[in-house]
Amino acid sequence: MDRDSGPRVRVPEQRAPEKPGTADALRFTVLGPVRAWRGSELLSSGSPQQRALLTALLLREGRTATAGELIDAFWGEDPPSQALATIRTYASRLRKILGQDTLVSESGGYAIRIDRGALDLTLAQDLSAEAEKARAAGDRCQARTLINKVLGLWDGEALASVPGPYADNQRTRLEEWRLQLTETRLDLDLEVGCHAEAVSELTALTAAHPLRERLRELLMVALYRSGRQAEALAVYADTRRLLSEELGVDPRPELAQLQQRILRADEELARPADEPAPAPAPLKPAQLPATVPDFTGRSAFVSELGGRLATAEGSVMAVSAVAGIGGVGKTTLAVHVAHQARKHFPDGQLYVDLQGAGARAAEPETVLGSFLRALGTADSAIPDTLDERAALYRSTLDGRRILILLDNAHDAAQIRPLLPGTPGCAALVTSRVRMVDLAGAHLVDLDVMSPEEALQLFTRIVGAERVGSEREAALDVVAACGFLPLAIRIAASRLAARRTWTVSVLAAKLADERRRLDELQAGDLAVKATFELGYGQLEPAQARAFRLLGLADGPDISLAAAAALLDLDPHAAEDLLEALVDTSLVESAAPGRYRYHDLVRLYARACAERDERAAERESALSRLLDFYLATAAGVYALERPGDRLVDHLEPTDHAGLAFADRHAALDWLYTEAGPLLACVRQVAHPATLRRAVDLLYAALDLGESGANAKQYEAAAVTVREATRECGDPRTESRAVMCLANAHQLAGRFDQADREAEEAMRLAETAQDLLAVSWAANARGIIALYHSRHQHGEAFLSQAIEAFRSDGNRPGEASALCNLSRIHLATGRTGSAITLARSGIKIYDALGHALRGANGRYALGMALTQSEEFSAATAKLTEALGIFRDSRQRLWEGMTLFRLAEVEIASGQPAQAAQYAELALTVLRGIGGEWRRGNVLTVLGRALAGIGQTGRAQVCWNEALDIYDELGSTEADGVRSLLTSISAH
Repeated sequence: MDRDSGPRVRVPEQRAPEKPGTADALRFTVLGPVRAWRGSELLSSGSPQQRALLTALLLREGRTATAGELIDAFWGEDPPSQALATIRTYASRLRKILGQDTLVSESGGYAIRIDRGALDLTLAQDLSAEAEKARAAGDRCQARTLINKVLGLWDGEALASVPGPYADNQRTRLEEWRLQLTETRLDLDLEVGCHAEAVSELTALTAAHPLRERLRELLMVALYRSGRQAEALAVYADTRRLLSEELGVDPRPELAQLQQRILRADEELARPADEPAPAPAPLKPAQLPATVPDFTGRSAFVSELGGRLATAEGSVMAVSAVAGIGGVGKTTLAVHVAHQARKHFPDGQLYVDLQGAGARAAEPETVLGSFLRALGTADSAIPDTLDERAALYRSTLDGRRILILLDNAHDAAQIRPLLPGTPGCAALVTSRVRMVDLAGAHLVDLDVMSPEEALQLFTRIVGAERVGSEREAALDVVAACGFLPLAIRIAASRLAARRTWTVSVLAAKLADERRRLDELQAGDLAVKATFELGYGQLEPAQARAFRLLGLADGPDISLAAAAALLDLDPHAAEDLLEALVDTSLVESAAPGRYRYHDLVRLYARACAERDERAAERESALSRLLDFYLATAAGVYALERPGDRLVDHLEPTDHAGLAFADRHAALDWLYTEAGPLLACVRQVAHPATLRRAVDLLYAALDLGESGANAKQYEAAAVTVREATRECGDPRTESRAVMCLANAHQLAGRFDQADREAEEAMRLAETAQDLLAVSWAANARGIIALYHSRHQHGEAFLSQAIEAFRSDGNRPGEASALCNLSRIHLATGRTGSAITLARSGIKIYDALGHALRGANGRYALGMALTQSEEFSAATAKLTEALGIFRDSRQRLWEGMTLFRLAEVEIASGQPAQAAQYAELALTVLRGIGGEWRRGNVLTVLGRALAGIGQTGRAQVCWNEALDIYDELGSTEADGVRSLLTSISAH
């Protein structure tokens, strides 16, 4: 046993750090005077200020120090006017001494590049870490030897005679570390039985540091073990008196407990330790919470995470971080995966709830203390500081295979000290925040369950018998829960506890959106409480954005729209939205697009109602409406140059987005279709009704495209109902006209005619020339479909006059092309061709591609009837390309139908059949049954022409059913076709 009581810290002056290397290697010391050597040659480090610069750079251990940081280090808050020039001068002088490759300039500052062992401080840090590792392994003698080596590196006061506030602070820090090391070494002296020899050193140290209780505690133990019980008790009495007089406090509890043990003559305390005590057998922690018995689905995530844990013995420590919204099942998944992976971690599993979503997240120091105790470390051996605990923790885990489950983390900074440092161990982290700044982590974003998984979980809790008889109601329940596992578990648990309820009763309760979050709570589980934890951690600006964005009804929202709603520039809005994405309260649907989970949206709205003034909520939606109206008007103007509609719209406070060309504008319109039409429905109330109706008018392409026809019609119905009591005939006439367009495009011509007639009456009352002209135009084309040609011609003539009065040349062209079709239907083929060409001429002069396609469509029909088949095909083919380019599925399908008619008329039934079948495919679900009946009729004729009479009869019978259902006169023509087939 080492009982050497001689001096432990005695070093020769002007020595270099003891590190093997080349004879001319640079070496430095800071644990005493600041010096530099090249080999055995002591280099001149210059003036005290020059040594201060060298000190500041050495203590950064290779990191760059900016000029500003160096000025603060030298002079604090009162630098001289030439401070920067002085720094540069010192740096230049040092570079001449140390060499260009050692002192480098970068990023506006300076850094020293040397090996880690070339500085006595880093050498001391490495030796200290080795000592901690040896102590944790039970080798106290080796730990004591290593700490003596560390203390031997000191050569008096650290940073001796170096001026400046930075050096003062660092000197204090290093002196405190030196004292801590001395205490640790003295503690080891006592553990290996050198108590008698330690008394004299401890007596001197307590005299030098009278308020340092740890030293007095060690002195009491040393005296007691040396048989000097009374003196040990006297040390306590002196300590108590001194603390009371100097600070007015009592000794810390550990010191008081030690006094009691001495008074009791505690044999364990007095036991001589001639040999180091054997290291206790390492404990095998098994801290994982129980997994849920009804764990459901998530097979892909289980496989992905389990696979990484199974291969954790690789060259690096494995870390997986699972992020997601509160209630999505992160903890449940992580615990399930951890249990499955236990066999890969035979030395145990650690678990902690880091309370990251709460107001007071767990401190890493506290967690490390509990982990070290769970791993078998005695309380007395657990250091006080975070860095020391983290180092001991990593040393304790070295060579062991342990899984650490860090649940509910606040951020990456909280968990970094808790990560094991060696291969073989693994960490599984859950958090509401994506750990993008956690180096090397495998990131997993956990989404809600699929509908099938959600129904399976609900069934497992409620019971197959109850769910099986009400499957549709059960699907309604899990959909109302947004497929969020926590919400599903709460809803199912409530139902399971109420045997008199049916699934339909629960579905009805959850159908009320305003009550839904209140219904989703059971015992200590509540969806709202889960969301509140995340909301409570937001900065004020983030919380405002979270509340206001939740007001918008659309399926998602673009960055530009969000910026308008929040009244912010796009960059500021993006910062807030991305911060909300990082907290998992908002999802990023695609670059520049954001959305809420359904239940989170309900919570955000509840927060808005609670925390925002009604005026601010209304202003936010009004700004959003202005953005959509201004931008949609710009799209309309690009798509229909010269159209006067944009001049008749309500003014807005937003300029809207600008587009380079019509394709970019259409991209925006169709991408924003869902949010835009949802906005129309949402703001259909008196304060914003005019703008809502005008937005629907400006977005007319969405109704005509077919892809968004049903959404457009739903919005039209909403605004029509809202205008019934508004007392504003101008607004009502436009709303009715939008609904008339929707009916007409869907093939409901009777309803379309009634609405158009009402729109005209209201428009004339309001003297709204826009609505008058468009209503007359609509009534003219509807009259054509009803074969009321005389009325149709009158309406279209009225429309032409109204458009001309308004200076609306594209509107005039539309009415001319529609009038062409009236002439065609009444046998005036020549004038029909002339009228269509007149309309096309106007469109082409204005650069009106889309409506020019409508003109070519009308001209193609007229040319077909005049048996100019090649010219008809050419015009219709031109129109088809434009409709496809403009994403007008309805008109694309109808043009294919007209091409089929051309082929039938020109005696090409096989080609006609191909066009007709394509038309049926494009028109599936849009355009109404009447149009579908027309296509089926032509397809039957084409099939009959190529000898496929059986298929032809099927088409005609289906068309006949459609016409009979609609009461259409086309039914008679189809019956004739069927009769002719039967006769043959």
